[in-house]
Amino acid sequence: MALVTVSGRNGMVTAPHALASEVGLSVLRDGGNAAEACVAVAACLAVVYPHMTGIGGDGFWVIREPDGRVHGIHGCGGAAAKADLSLYAGLEAVPTRGPLAANTVAGTISGWAAALEGGTLPLSRLLRDAIAHARAGVPVTAGGAGIAAAKGDELRDQPGAYAAIFEPEGRPLVEGDLLRQPQLADTLERLTKEGLESFYTGPLAADIAADLAALGSPVSAADLAAHVATRPDPLHVGIGGATLYNSAPPTQGFASLLILALFDRLQAPQADSFDHVHGLVEATKQAFLIRDTHVGDPAFHAYDWQGLLDDPAALNALAAKIDPARALPWPQPPQYGDTCWFAAADGEGRVVSCIQSTYHEFGSGLVLPKTGITWQNRGSSFRLAESGWNALRPGRKPFHTLNPALACFDDGRIMAYGTMGGEGQPQTQAALFTRYARYGMDVQEAISRARWLLGRTWGDQSTTLKLEDGFDDALYDALAAAGHDVERVGPLTATMGHAGAIVRYADGRLDGATDPRSDGGVATW
Repeated sequence: MALVTVSGRNGMVTAPHALASEVGLSVLRDGGNAAEACVAVAACLAVVYPHMTGIGGDGFWVIREPDGRVHGIHGCGGAAAKADLSLYAGLEAVPTRGPLAANTVAGTISGWAAALEGGTLPLSRLLRDAIAHARAGVPVTAGGAGIAAAKGDELRDQPGAYAAIFEPEGRPLVEGDLLRQPQLADTLERLTKEGLESFYTGPLAADIAADLAALGSPVSAADLAAHVATRPDPLHVGIGGATLYNSAPPTQGFASLLILALFDRLQAPQADSFDHVHGLVEATKQAFLIRDTHVGDPAFHAYDWQGLLDDPAALNALAAKIDPARALPWPQPPQYGDTCWFAAADGEGRVVSCIQSTYHEFGSGLVLPKTGITWQNRGSSFRLAESGWNALRPGRKPFHTLNPALACFDDGRIMAYGTMGGEGQPQTQAALFTRYARYGMDVQEAISRARWLLGRTWGDQSTTLKLEDGFDDALYDALAAAGHDVERVGPLTATMGHAGAIVRYADGRLDGATDPRSDGGVATW
């Protein structure tokens, strides 16, 4: 049965796993706000979608308060003090798996702590259901089983507890098997008793540091203690009828905003037409060219990202580079990553867009034996170079594909939207947003319709323009004739991400949507 837009009024949650949406809604029903609901969702996703996210990763938040203020949180960790070029001597790149891939601090928990400031519910309530699911076990989804089978060979021999937890019978878990994570349940329970700060400076931090050291990771107790969440203002740009917000660097939020700002200057009167798809793909190329040169850790990389977004002449000049009939050749190296985006809105008018990740599926593959934490490999994106874009340096934050989007419309609507999918995140955001905001499509239809992806995600190495089935047959031929390297990938596929959206109207009504490519759900009351 086709998904339909879900409507409500008192509160709403959307997440790529239905159990997480229900957990978030229960927090709203118990008087929690949207930020508290998102912490509960995040904890639940760490349990039920461990291949996509976890407390050993990073997270980014964009929050619109009831008074109209929009602010951001970066729970993003930097490279360990020992993570310098000498550590990787003889290697051409940072490994994507194993101890040397686990080279940055996990910032997710610090982001939770920042988001919970001013909340009213105890942490024990917010983490209650995640703890219960981790201890009792949850059925593995088809998507989770597929990832476990595909990645088992490169993960089961990593040092740590991966095989014991995720292959307890000596084989990858299959759909319907119960995934139990008692060590993670104990860790989440410890956080409710010791406080979130214990992850970085308390008894829990000591256990984490000891495990990391024993497994060969360069991340130390001193690195954990030095970490803090930050609150950089989200970037923003105005387009016809709305102001768009997204996370500041080191995320690619700048690229997501730039794509939509450039497309706003193009003529494309019909949804999913050649002009629509070609225009967004070409806007993506222009945005990625700037992203891959100028987006990185602001502490190491100076560029006026907001200045460009504020400069109509500069945006017009970039839009003028887009040929309305021909594709720009595209052999550019792509970015990668797997992620969970989710959102919540409460009855007070607060809307939260949030995204978390351990980067590749199951991150570095290091699962800490004492705590059950899967540690991210976000730092494997660093370049082993003396200088330049995203070059490895102790303390430096790596470039992030993560970016949670939010739009404030002139008519009072607030829209939180986003997706997982590495290189595909800005592209899926652009597809669903323009379908909804420019062409007046129902928000669920905007997500459910066929999508496209320039580049790769989920381990695919090609840089083709991939399109799902479902577009007008003439579109595929027209795109190929324009010079796009078209690859048809068949029916709806998770390759295109797990998108979602919540729209809050000026009168308080809420509309929500989830992605049929995921195991998600919208929960409301």
